[in-house]
Amino acid sequence: MSNALFSLGLGLGSQNSKGEWLDVFYPQPLLQPAEALCAAIAPIVEYKGGNAAITVNSEQMSRVAEALKAAGDSAQADIAAQLATAKQALVVTLLADDAAPSSVPEGYLKLHLLSHRLAKPHSLDLSGLFGVLPNVAWTNQGAIDLRELPQRQLEARLNGELLEVMSVDKFPKMTNYVMPSGVRIAHTARVRLGAYLGEGTTIMHEGFVNFNAGTEGPGMIEGRISAGVMIGSGSDLGGGCSTMGTLSGGNNIIISIGKECLIGANAGVGIPLGDRCTVEAGLYITAGSVVTMIDEKGEHAGTAKARDLAGQSDLLFRRNSKNGAIEVLTNKSAIALNDMLHAHN
Repeated sequence: MSNALFSLGLGLGSQNSKGEWLDVFYPQPLLQPAEALCAAIAPIVEYKGGNAAITVNSEQMSRVAEALKAAGDSAQADIAAQLATAKQALVVTLLADDAAPSSVPEGYLKLHLLSHRLAKPHSLDLSGLFGVLPNVAWTNQGAIDLRELPQRQLEARLNGELLEVMSVDKFPKMTNYVMPSGVRIAHTARVRLGAYLGEGTTIMHEGFVNFNAGTEGPGMIEGRISAGVMIGSGSDLGGGCSTMGTLSGGNNIIISIGKECLIGANAGVGIPLGDRCTVEAGLYITAGSVVTMIDEKGEHAGTAKARDLAGQSDLLFRRNSKNGAIEVLTNKSAIALNDMLHAHN
């Protein structure tokens, strides 16, 4: 068996009464860990190769801590030692390769890799993730199986307590698992675990970031970043604007926004944009939109489908206020973000 791993995570999480995983928290996941770590852990957890999520007890985790310390990784050894004292279920997840996740612990490890900035959107195989993750009640007492929620609510009331259900979803909010450095998030429930937020990113109250999506940073996000969409550095998404993700109409087209772009309030983008592009407030550009091209003299230069302009830089999309036509012209004046707004130290 090869000791080379794609990823390694030591975690703890919640299970239902049947012992099925609901969520997993990995304090410090690893991408491309040293082979010595796998060699140290494998015999303790009886790892046989491939992608595996192995449930362990506190005694095994203590032995893992000792083995990791002997292998020279004191940081992972400290994490394992702390996990060994936990009352929750423990798991060691070892991924030999980047295959589609087949279990909840595998899926959560990949979501952690994204939010820890160890992997960027579209760099991991997340095929079938929706089918792997259970729909969960996210409460002030952690993840609870929906089938067990009524009994847990009754038990809380009998104890004079309130079991608050914040959401019912397959994905939890990112900040309960990962808090990236150098970012501001005004409403944490609007950023899902698996979001990638680059240094200097500001997510305002109405901003939303889905999993396998995010920002290079710095950036101001007051609109929606749908699943699969990546926003370049220095770009600004105005209030209420939308990006069309792979789950919301983009299909197999990967939507991205380049550097120093401005998507106006209540506007929308259904094609990839290059750098320094602007979309007028309230204007939604889809791949099939017919666009009138305006040359440098301000004259019409023919029409095209928006998809034909995908990925091009220095474009300004606007709607003609007289005839309603969508127009596009070259825009070489990049927007400049306010440095003070993006200082997160």
